[in-house]
Amino acid sequence: MGRLNDLEALGQAVWLDFIDRKLLAEGGLKKLVDEDGITGVTSNPSIFEKAMGHGDAYDAELAEFDKTNPDASTMARYEHLAIQDIQAAADILRPIYDRLDAKDGYVSLEVSPYLANDTDATIAEAARLWAAVDRPNLMIKIPGTAAGVPAIAATIATGINVNVKLLFSIKAYQAVAYAYVEGLEMRVAKGEPLDRIASVASFFVSRIDGKIDDAIDAGTGGDDAKALKGKVAIANAKAAYAWYAQGVATDRWKALADKGAMVQRLLWASTGTKNPDYSDVLYLDSLIGPDTVNTVPPKTMDAFRDHGTAAETLTQDVDGAKHVLAEAERLGLDLAGVTDTLVSEGVASFSKAFDDLLGAIAAKHPATA
Repeated sequence: MGRLNDLEALGQAVWLDFIDRKLLAEGGLKKLVDEDGITGVTSNPSIFEKAMGHGDAYDAELAEFDKTNPDASTMARYEHLAIQDIQAAADILRPIYDRLDAKDGYVSLEVSPYLANDTDATIAEAARLWAAVDRPNLMIKIPGTAAGVPAIAATIATGINVNVKLLFSIKAYQAVAYAYVEGLEMRVAKGEPLDRIASVASFFVSRIDGKIDDAIDAGTGGDDAKALKGKVAIANAKAAYAWYAQGVATDRWKALADKGAMVQRLLWASTGTKNPDYSDVLYLDSLIGPDTVNTVPPKTMDAFRDHGTAAETLTQDVDGAKHVLAEAERLGLDLAGVTDTLVSEGVASFSKAFDDLLGAIAAKHPATA
């Protein structure tokens, strides 16, 4: 038992924000599950680009696939490799899923970032990937964009687990939380069960401080704003969690919970510290609380294992968090504008990573499309 294991008693699950063939094949993920209590895995195009586009871990499998599918598109070749990894991770996590009665033990695979602004295409791709992976402990990642919100409700309504990504603002989080509820209510209207449908709302953290701190360093807000450096992202997350706590106390939610619905947990994403002046476990130590997930890159996981502090911090000094947000508004730091920019940049960043990923796969063997 270590620091990472201690988080379970505080109601927080730890998921690994990383996946590759070596980690799966050589027992690395199984070791993290057994020794550190890791209960989930997340993937994204950037992670797959690093895994598949560099080195030779996938080359033999890709060559074998190409022999039997010589006319396959680059996208089909990527999906063949990605689905194998996701299935392998799901199988490693399946005992957790079974032991916790579907409350955890998930691995996430996202729809193409090219579809971030296309509701119908997102719904269709979510269904296709769900069928292709064919594991009950899969979550399909859908962005919390304007087009993504109705896709989330529709996908939940069909019984597919959803990991909502790219949430930066409380307003956007509220929209996807309501979409989750609406999807469950659609199932109730059709007489369908709720009890094994899971969702997380991935609320990004460190990138907010990156933008806000840059604005402060550039002079926005004057000397008063300097006291807010490194504090706005955590305050924003605490305010989101406070809204969550109010939401699950409403009659509307209780009606669903009585039918077996599981809460949509807030998941803290982008929790690796970008600023070397801050603690390398800042976004773990500061956001520990019940019914949450922290998806952690390997380096940050190692740091918390070594010197993190396991204590319930998410519900502490919420009034202080509200004061930080009020000060940020008063001083013109434009958190709303920052979060809108981060969504756009996030979509563009994941699309660029997907471009690079497909390019790297195509370079290993020319494909027809």
